[in-house]
Amino acid sequence: MKLRRGARTFVRSIIASFVPLVALVAGAGAATPDASQASARSALSAEEALNQAFLTSNANALETLLADDWIVVSGFGGIAERKPFIAYVRAGDFTRKKMGLSQPRVRLYGNTAVVTTHLNAAGRSIEEKNGKIVSHCFDVKERQTDVLVWQNGGWKSVLLHETVIPGTLHVAVLPGRTSGCT
Repeated sequence: MKLRRGARTFVRSIIASFVPLVALVAGAGAATPDASQASARSALSAEEALNQAFLTSNANALETLLADDWIVVSGFGGIAERKPFIAYVRAGDFTRKKMGLSQPRVRLYGNTAVVTTHLNAAGRSIEEKNGKIVSHCFDVKERQTDVLVWQNGGWKSVLLHETVIPGTLHVAVLPGRTSGCT
């Protein structure tokens, strides 16, 4: 009898400990009051807005769409942070003449969205190399993954990661700030 009573007490204490834990876990993904529009569709719309901002070199739109701590990891492992990257775009040193997204895959994890797409892009980047200005005209296919976070009623990109699809990168290096990229 004492064993049964002790076992019941033990089971009750486990249940008493477990129920608040289940409630906590169940509520962990609960929507915040403004998260009612944080959907896969709205995340894909945000991704398309980012695509348009990159295509049109719209630095003001990028300032709105990129979180303050945003970074991009290039297909070659380099990292660029938000503020210098936006300045680079604003200066006209990074432009895209083609940028098409396809094959979107959107997954939501609470107020975080992971958007993976196939990207077909072409454009120009300008840099100073050995004291000379050179233009890199590129055409590339990539898989890119964008991590978006729902903040203040909208999606913000916190991380963009690019992976170059082997055999698809074509680069021409031209002297100066040429717009001769075709």
